[in-house]
Amino acid sequence: MLSCTNSAASIVTGPNGAEPVLNKRDYPNGTLRLGLPKGHMESGVLRLLGDAGISVTPAARGYRPTVSLERAEAKLLKPQNIVEMLALSSRDVGFAGADWVEEMNVDLVELLDTELDRVKVVAAAPKLLLDDGKLPKRRLVVASEYERLTGGWIQQRKLDAEFVRSYGATEVFPPEDSDVIVDNTATGNTLKANGLVVIDTLFESSTRMYASPQAMELAGKRERIEGLVLLLESVLEARRRVMVEVNAPADKLEAVVALLPCMREATVSPLFGNSGYAVKAAVPKEQLPTVIPAIKAAGGSDVVVTTLAQIVP
Repeated sequence: MLSCTNSAASIVTGPNGAEPVLNKRDYPNGTLRLGLPKGHMESGVLRLLGDAGISVTPAARGYRPTVSLERAEAKLLKPQNIVEMLALSSRDVGFAGADWVEEMNVDLVELLDTELDRVKVVAAAPKLLLDDGKLPKRRLVVASEYERLTGGWIQQRKLDAEFVRSYGATEVFPPEDSDVIVDNTATGNTLKANGLVVIDTLFESSTRMYASPQAMELAGKRERIEGLVLLLESVLEARRRVMVEVNAPADKLEAVVALLPCMREATVSPLFGNSGYAVKAAVPKEQLPTVIPAIKAAGGSDVVVTTLAQIVP
């Protein structure tokens, strides 16, 4: 996987070995072409864009919404197709699960982990099939939508197994139509409901933002893409933090400031009449249960916690 910090990205082939398709006429200075995921990822990605000030408005042709970015157009596609289109360079930027990028074995520029739709790709089998948690030593049938990931797992585990491709609802295959499945799961509840036990974790995935390597090699497009990444990163950072404001008397100031985990340094300003100081810091949300009681105990007062929209370092 390439990082967006690379100064240049290599030309890659499509998932079937096809040559990249480049629209030479409008590629260098043309429209930024976005691939937006259709399906369960859609709402999270559209909300992320909306929180960054980028509106996505459905159009009469439902798969081609209007986006508020200047010189940009979008198309709603299945995440697997977004991966293919980025590899073929018919889309410049898109959102897809890391599991499908790995499964389709294409080199893209990973720009951002949105931390949305976290799942694990796991191998699971009926509990009754297992002997002390282990698979029986016989020929097995393994069903999955992930042919490449599953094949690698079978080889790694040195299993005598036959692969069967599923096209959704993989969890219903065992026990009649397969012994084992490889599927993605967020909570494991669907697996449990079908009497399946996780026996291995193959991959951890989330919705991520990717770019075509060819787009990143063009200075104009790279600059626009990096600006988009900055906007979305600012939203994700704001979601992780809240602004904590607290008043502190002069003799308690250092103790209060020391308790506030912040991005750099806390902001401190004098209160009217030199009655103390106001202290502000962007604090990670998960630390609030310990931070607030601690700053109160240290002499802080009038604590106010507010949500943030964007944080740009």
